[in-house]
Amino acid sequence: MALKIKEEVQKQIDAGFLITSEYPQWLANIVPVPKKDGKVRMCVDYRDLNRASPKDDFPLPHIDIKMAVEDREKTAFITPWGTLCYKVMPFGLTNAGATYQRGMTTLFHDMMHKEIEVYVDDMIVKSGTEEEHVEYLLKMFQRLRKYQLRLNPNKCTFGVRSGKLLGFIVSQKGIEVDPDKVRAIREMSAPQTEKQVRGFLGRLNYISRFISHMTATCGPIFKLLSKNQGIDWTEDCQKAFDSIKEYLMEPPILIPPVEGRPLIIKKFTDCESRYSMLEKTCCALAWAAKRLRHYLINHTTWLISKMDPIKYIFEKAALTGRIALEDYQPIKFDFPDEEIMYLKMKDCDEPVFGEGPDPESKWGLIFDGAVNVYGSRIGAIIVTPKGAHIPFTARLQFECTNNIAEYEACIMGIEEAIDLRIKNIDIYGDSALVVNQIKGEWETRHAGLIPYRDYARRLLTFFNKVELHHIPRDENQMTDALATLSSMYRVNRRNEVPTISIRCLERPAYVFAAEEVVDDKPWFHDIKMFLQKQEYPPGASNKDKKTLRRLSSSFFLNEEVLYKRNFDMVLLRCVDKHESDLLIHEVHEGSFGTHPNGHTMAKKMLRADYYWLTMESDCYKHARKCHKCQIYADKIHLPPTSLNVLSSPWPFSMWGIDMIGRIEPKASNGHRFILVAIDYFTKWVEAASYANVTKQVVVRFIKNHIICRYGVPNKIITDNETNLNNKMMKDLCDEFKIEHHNSSPYRPQMNGAVEAANKNIKKIVQKMVVTYKDWHAMLPFALHGYRTSVCTSTGATPFSLVYGMEAVLPVEVEIPSMRVLMETELAEAEWCQNKYDQLNLIEEKRMAVLCHGQLYQRRMKQTFDRKVRPREFREGDLVLKKILSFQPDSRGKWTPNYEGPYVVKRAFSGGAMTLATMDGDELPRPVNVDAVKKYFV
Repeated sequence: MALKIKEEVQKQIDAGFLITSEYPQWLANIVPVPKKDGKVRMCVDYRDLNRASPKDDFPLPHIDIKMAVEDREKTAFITPWGTLCYKVMPFGLTNAGATYQRGMTTLFHDMMHKEIEVYVDDMIVKSGTEEEHVEYLLKMFQRLRKYQLRLNPNKCTFGVRSGKLLGFIVSQKGIEVDPDKVRAIREMSAPQTEKQVRGFLGRLNYISRFISHMTATCGPIFKLLSKNQGIDWTEDCQKAFDSIKEYLMEPPILIPPVEGRPLIIKKFTDCESRYSMLEKTCCALAWAAKRLRHYLINHTTWLISKMDPIKYIFEKAALTGRIALEDYQPIKFDFPDEEIMYLKMKDCDEPVFGEGPDPESKWGLIFDGAVNVYGSRIGAIIVTPKGAHIPFTARLQFECTNNIAEYEACIMGIEEAIDLRIKNIDIYGDSALVVNQIKGEWETRHAGLIPYRDYARRLLTFFNKVELHHIPRDENQMTDALATLSSMYRVNRRNEVPTISIRCLERPAYVFAAEEVVDDKPWFHDIKMFLQKQEYPPGASNKDKKTLRRLSSSFFLNEEVLYKRNFDMVLLRCVDKHESDLLIHEVHEGSFGTHPNGHTMAKKMLRADYYWLTMESDCYKHARKCHKCQIYADKIHLPPTSLNVLSSPWPFSMWGIDMIGRIEPKASNGHRFILVAIDYFTKWVEAASYANVTKQVVVRFIKNHIICRYGVPNKIITDNETNLNNKMMKDLCDEFKIEHHNSSPYRPQMNGAVEAANKNIKKIVQKMVVTYKDWHAMLPFALHGYRTSVCTSTGATPFSLVYGMEAVLPVEVEIPSMRVLMETELAEAEWCQNKYDQLNLIEEKRMAVLCHGQLYQRRMKQTFDRKVRPREFREGDLVLKKILSFQPDSRGKWTPNYEGPYVVKRAFSGGAMTLATMDGDELPRPVNVDAVKKYFV
């Protein structure tokens, strides 16, 4: 094997693929893989390098793409004949195949799918005649020579009518399975272990398209891999095993479509057979469209279905359930409306099975909604006749009351029951208001609940029999747990609860079913016509007529002007849409407009004797979208995201650096600034005073006070000052392989440890100085006092965590303490042994400090998170950004609190985001979510 490896290495050196590497930063081992012809394919284990490489979008590797000179040493590997590295991209690199495939697409884009086919390193020249074949070969060879690509002559064949491609035999007859793979399966013995069973099924899966009804035939073997199922090779398994072998004696040949013969056929799996009729139809359409995609793209297709609801998936704005999944969305093609047809049941020659459960079987629906400080959530459970529970849950992303959340939960459950084709159902809820309003026993007075009630009643017409029941909250625990996403409800172990998928609903449920009817008539047209001519709207039901008579009793018509009687019998003039817009504009930002909020505007218009049906909501929406009201609004001080804590795994691995100053008065030596650094683990502080903190000073401080004393750190965190972010700083970090991180602009909390150290050092120096110009002389004493004080976050002094023992204080010299007296009486050998024992225990002490710090951070996070009021932003949202108090602005006292709007370009999980102007120019630095608020238009 070693000689074969050496031969392969020498072969690649002679070909110019390998060169000698002297001091590589990355080093890997070789992995020899035997080939079919007896030779060795030399692979290299690049797993560590691949983890550090970003993924590209094409798979599989090749070896002919030249590498950048600076990246060659990253591919170094060790052999008995020296350390070598590649000049071209080798096997095993994560992006080698992607680079090669992109190169092939670039070089042969005008020939692909016409004269040649390229799949990574497999190239096929195809033609109809021998003359064309020679012409295409010449053209391909010229292209290969032009770009200095080489072919392996041992792997090239010419003028063949069939050949092996991607593991299959392709010929004029069609696609055949490779006989070698069939032989390997037919010569296998019966599997006895789980690994052997998986190996057998894996081989079958590779050629599964050649085996008809493979899932059904191998069903007994598949059951062996079920959970908690031992390997018991039964007679059924052996029968299936022998059937597959017998079937593969003459495997079929896949041929192109033949006109007049059926193309494809599919049998629903055990899971798919339990779908509703609509989902089965959508599944079949998605399956067929996926396999006939190349036909549907280029031709007009007529879609003929046995059921009319298939139009539902084309017309509904937002799909739900399985139909909303990406794999079950067949609407990737343009089916014009007139080409979506359906056949009624009487037109079908054969009955349609799977229309849903037995219409007489009784199902149950339990719903609940919850509104709290964390948002609005709803849940519903459908109970089958056999007692199985099917849960559904969703999160509401619009503001709503608790009653609206209850309605949303009820409607979601009813819609899911309709999708399951249920006809007989009992509905249970712990909201007496929702249940009795839908039943019609209670009157619906709140205008916001009327659309929900009407929509829910309309949905109930899909059932043959439905009953609504009110139940106590104690009997609705499971649905309440779904709605609040908590884990307080105990589920019986025997109940199998399926996976819960949480959806986000951005609009009320009834909005999806609302049909907008536009006319030029005002909202009070029907009332006015009834008062004027005693006429009802065309097509009005008896219930509608009764409602119209009741509404009209509170209105008064004077000639052509309609008035509404208020509760205090004051007449309010009814205005239409155009007049209401003028009134809102004048009251809000007119000549004497004070930009009031929505409720104040509505009361002001009522006092001015005007009225329209949606007065308060229209005023609220207008005030909410007013640009000046938004930029001059009060700043939001509640935190929008939970606290993110920083922790260091070991001493001196992460440092925070900041600057104190400018200090007035300046020190007697001319110093005005203090440069401070703190270790995040031990809280050890290094500080030095300077006249000016330039970039040279910062680099010298890091080298002298951090690297030369405590070693090279892993990370350094600073703010965004130019003296801390420059080329010298970058060169220093690159030289010592230090990660340099910046906090968000004008957000000191991101580097909180050093900010706290700054505050403590300033307080100590303030109390120590006598002559204020000599504060620089007190700085070392302040640092010593800080280092020998117990930190709350660690429960120990920084001095003890660094040196393993407590420092001797000046007072202990004047008045000797017990430990000082004991150490003076110890012999030198005993004293040394005592210090060794302390140093041996320092690791345990540091581990205890690490646990103490994590508990402290957890308590601090819990306290902080109680104040959080979540504000979530997504890419594309419009936001306003806070104007900081120190930003220069010519408006002075009249400077607004916010500026914008800006567009969220990228939103990160930690609460940071990058913004762009409305013209698309990205802001130079990211901002935190607490510096922005949503902008309404």
